[in-house]
Amino acid sequence: MLGLVSLFMDLSSELIHSLLPIFLVSGLGASVLAVGVIEGVAEATALIVKVFSGAISDALGRRKGLLLAGYGLAALSKPLFPLAHSAGMVFAARFIDRIGKGIRGAPRDALVADITPAEIRGAAFGLRQSMDTVGAILGPGLAVVLMLVFTDIRHVLWFAVVPGVVAMGLLFWGVREARPVSSTSRLARRFDSSGRGQPAVDCPPSRLIRWSTARDFGAAYWRVVAIGTVFTLARFSEAFLILRGQDMGLSAAWAPVVLIVMSLFFTLSAYPAGWLSDRMPRTAVLAAGLVLLVCADLALAVTSGGIWLLLAGAALWGLHMGFSQGILAAMVADTTPKDMKGTAFGIFNLASGVCMLLASVLAGWLWQSWGPSATFLAGAVFAVIALLALGMPAGRGRAV
Repeated sequence: MLGLVSLFMDLSSELIHSLLPIFLVSGLGASVLAVGVIEGVAEATALIVKVFSGAISDALGRRKGLLLAGYGLAALSKPLFPLAHSAGMVFAARFIDRIGKGIRGAPRDALVADITPAEIRGAAFGLRQSMDTVGAILGPGLAVVLMLVFTDIRHVLWFAVVPGVVAMGLLFWGVREARPVSSTSRLARRFDSSGRGQPAVDCPPSRLIRWSTARDFGAAYWRVVAIGTVFTLARFSEAFLILRGQDMGLSAAWAPVVLIVMSLFFTLSAYPAGWLSDRMPRTAVLAAGLVLLVCADLALAVTSGGIWLLLAGAALWGLHMGFSQGILAAMVADTTPKDMKGTAFGIFNLASGVCMLLASVLAGWLWQSWGPSATFLAGAVFAVIALLALGMPAGRGRAV
């Protein structure tokens, strides 16, 4: 049921995101640099908020309340996009939407880690990624169909409200609360003889969001954080893929096809990559993802390859996502204590959020100053740096 919730909300969000860069540039007159700033701040906000939601979910030992708050904010933001008449209003809508994503993201990932045995954890995260991206395929596909029918982007954006409402209904009535994360840890709930739960008094929630928490994590975890941050510098917002499609000659109605191709290959590769990472070193699978990202950037940097090379670049981008996103999540889960996984995902996403902001702003500045090829070539350079960092000696130990 939670997979269906994600599917409908992703359908709603991706319908908007597949048209938003064109709406900003062509409809509202925003610059590509402005698109980079809006997308960078929005995506960074989602990642940074996860540090608090993850820690709070560890303290409460319950996830559904945070999921309701996160998905609720996302649903409420949907009508703001078609009502927007300036880039500032779009920025506000994206900000609210991404706060909602940040609130729900880390508790959801921590829940997957809580209930999944270590020996199949890579496959579990890969399966979750695959289910999430089904909506990411349907959303742009619906955008193409609606744009061919209505041609007006504002009219099409209104259709995103419906699946957002459906997602909230499924979550509220169809998803049952999970049991507390751990009944024995300092982050769990303590039960008296009557069976009524009371919060543990020896670990106040404020403790969980202090930087002193970092002392509980080992070198292996911080190595994963370092690799993830450099990796994020190489993977700026997918909004630039849509703009690249328009730059290569696709109309506003057909530009979302780029995201359809990317999401399709992401979906097809996420579970197999996760399954593979359970049977060989995860770093080897992640290295393959980085090589795919370099190839994608090089394909997208070429100006004379035509639409087919553009779609090949989008497909390689999707494959790199499948070979990296679930793998990084599994690596975080592997290297952190069982009762601290929500906080671990939060800190990881805090670092990634800062880098996502820098990456998207840099991508927009390079595009505006030197053209789209410079943006994708810079991404390839950062991917190579991340690949070199991945080859550095690893810390010992795996916490499950």
